[in-house]
Order: sequence, then C-alpha cells, then structure tokens
Amino acid sequence: MPDYSQNQKKIISRYYDNLDQIVLTRLSEITTELYLAETEPQKKRLWDRADKAMQKLKIPPNLSEHILQSKNPEILAQNLKNWLKGSG
Repeated sequence: MPDYSQNQKKIISRYYDNLDQIVLTRLSEITTELYLAETEPQKKRLWDRADKAMQKLKIPPNLSEHILQSKNPEILAQNLKNWLKGSG
C-alpha cells in the first residue's frame, strides 16, 4: 500500500465518509437519465447501474428486486426521494 500524505489521507477519508451521499446523487442522475432514455439498450445499461448503486447503498434485496422488476423510473424516483430524506 502506498504511503499517502496527510492531505491525501484526509481526502480519502472524506470520500468514504460521504460515500452514501455520493451514491445517492449518482442514483438520482441515473433516475433522470432513465426518464430520458429512448432505446432498450440505454435503459438496460441504466437499470444495471441503478442495481449496482442500490447494492452499494445496502438497499434490502426484496425492495431493490421489486424496483428492478418493475422497470418503472417513477417507483425508483419515489424510493429515492425517501432515501434522500433519510440521509439528510
């Protein structure tokens, strides 16, 4: 493992301290892109990214499976709104 300067260690620490907020922001962007996606390959790629983000957030598997099976950005957006309230 490389030796990091104190400044680098602080940056890395802050990143991990704020990881949930970073992932929630990324999931919000994915949700917006899902509303705008026009082709099935675009939608599939975005749903795959949403799945990975929900795994990082440790969303209960039954809830994430429900969201992914519905393929409805509105359901994802509603849950995301609740998650954002909980993180603030």
